[in-house]
Amino acid sequence: MELQKVLEETVELVKSVGGFIREEGRNFDRSNIEKKGFNDLVSYVDKQAEEKLVKGLSQFVPEAGFITEEGTAQDKGEAYKWIIDPLDGTTNFLHSLPVFSVSVALMHENELILGVVYEINLDECFYARKGGKAYCNGKEIKVSPIESLSEGLVATGFPYYDFEKMQAYMDIMSQFMKSSHGLRRLGSAAVDLIYVAIGRFEGFYEYNLNSYDLAGGAFIVQQAGGKVTDWKGGNDYIFGRELLATNGKVHEEALKIIQDRWGND
Repeated sequence: MELQKVLEETVELVKSVGGFIREEGRNFDRSNIEKKGFNDLVSYVDKQAEEKLVKGLSQFVPEAGFITEEGTAQDKGEAYKWIIDPLDGTTNFLHSLPVFSVSVALMHENELILGVVYEINLDECFYARKGGKAYCNGKEIKVSPIESLSEGLVATGFPYYDFEKMQAYMDIMSQFMKSSHGLRRLGSAAVDLIYVAIGRFEGFYEYNLNSYDLAGGAFIVQQAGGKVTDWKGGNDYIFGRELLATNGKVHEEALKIIQDRWGND
């Protein structure tokens, strides 16, 4: 498999699917909203976008399986796996709030080797492959050089269904607010991550994330020179449901804020 060729094909496919989402959003009828669970929304746009991605990606790497949000295709233990979120930021999309994206990653034997995230509204496509640099619309990108959290901007996501540890999470938020230029919540983890990769944020943290929310963006952060761990400082962030991504320079400072208030249970 020629990884660079697969990356180029994936970028074009993701941008095409993003164009479909953009067009559908212009005349979207809210009666088409479905509920998968409490505060967990979906529409035909998510489902059709995922179908388009699966169809295209199946041609690029025929031997690959899939981990998908809407269940279009399944992982059957293949060595290669595509990890797909067809519309990250669905709630934003359904409310016409212009922060949502398409996220795609390719994994080989539990190692991420390719990532593409397309921020649809700004027409910014971020991408990287193993052994290469990170790019946005053809221009190389790197994480922020800021060395202190006190000079940085941090992003997070709010829990929307599991509120068991809400107080601890609020304590973490409070400390980040006191320790940085501010805290932002955009509503798309994939966008938060690529904004770390390009240096708009110095850090992003969230829990209860799924692999398809973060895989593409986390890989791009690393290829742009950043650092990604779970909240114990380890590597179980793809499936471990806890993630901290930073420019690397503020990572230990940010991790300490989380660990001091969250615990390791």
